[in-house]
Amino acid sequence: MPMTAAPRRAALGAAMPVRGVAVPAADPVRTLSRGLLQLAALAHGTPPQHLLQQALVALQGLVPFDAAWWGEVSAGDVQAGPRNWLHGSIGLSQDFAKEWNALAAVDEFARRSMDRLGEVIRERDVIDGPPEDPRIVAFAERHGLHHCMALTAELPHSGLLFFVSIYRPRSRPEFSDAETVLFGEFVAHLLQHWHHLLQRLQSDSPSRPWDGFALAQSSGELLFAGLRISLALGDACPGWAGPHLPAAVAQAITRAPCTLAVGKAVRLRLEPCGPLVAISMASRQHKPTLAPRELSAAMLYAHGHSHKDIAASLGLTPATVRTYLRTAYAALGVSNKLELVAALRRA
Repeated sequence: MPMTAAPRRAALGAAMPVRGVAVPAADPVRTLSRGLLQLAALAHGTPPQHLLQQALVALQGLVPFDAAWWGEVSAGDVQAGPRNWLHGSIGLSQDFAKEWNALAAVDEFARRSMDRLGEVIRERDVIDGPPEDPRIVAFAERHGLHHCMALTAELPHSGLLFFVSIYRPRSRPEFSDAETVLFGEFVAHLLQHWHHLLQRLQSDSPSRPWDGFALAQSSGELLFAGLRISLALGDACPGWAGPHLPAAVAQAITRAPCTLAVGKAVRLRLEPCGPLVAISMASRQHKPTLAPRELSAAMLYAHGHSHKDIAASLGLTPATVRTYLRTAYAALGVSNKLELVAALRRA
């Protein structure tokens, strides 16, 4: 997720909606049209494991940047902060995501992006707040992340959020309004193409809820994973942080189709899916699918977070959180937190 080394000018201000910026009528429109045509061609002709990387290279031709980061993130809670599960990058170190996960709780810029889903955030849009946490400042300076631009959106039915962040160093100019529009529209189309691709791939696998479904390469590198299966793997394999499958699961890929027990409570079904492998949480009964925000609220509550923390984390009111939890209890057929934990973990 995004962060900036530029000092805050004082509290978090409003993010900039993509549609709220005026676009010059001539060249930027033609530039965007060419970029979207290139993106559509990539979406139809690029292997899924290479699509996001190649799409960001195409974006670099529209909006020049020095570094980029993209992937899946969960909102987390007020204390622990967000959590990056899957990621790809251009111009960043291999340990970038691991470093960020350790600092995510104090990255207010990232939290703001997750609060304003579908809108483009730049460092100049974050105003009237306290100075940036010195750990984030040092992290951003170390990686040359001075000018930042990000968009975060829900990845439908997965319980997770999809984000793209791009960066320029202090020596480069900040992102312009026109570049903000190009970035926002390109990423919105990219998310739609990615979602449609995942839908096609999932249709070739057993019918499973999206939050308990994952796709991986033969090397064990994950392309997609829902929140429920990610949390289950994290619980079963302490220390696992993605984006590669835990070793025990990756080693079983060559045996697919097969069923694999991981830890004491997780059973996975691995099946070939073209050049990939589809991984789903094996179950004896079908679990009703919850809406993404309902699932996120239920997951956070099951992990011990309060209504207030969940509301702050997901950008909701405590009353809405209680409504989501009532819906989750009814859908899962449970009556208390212990039963909720068991239902969410149960295959």
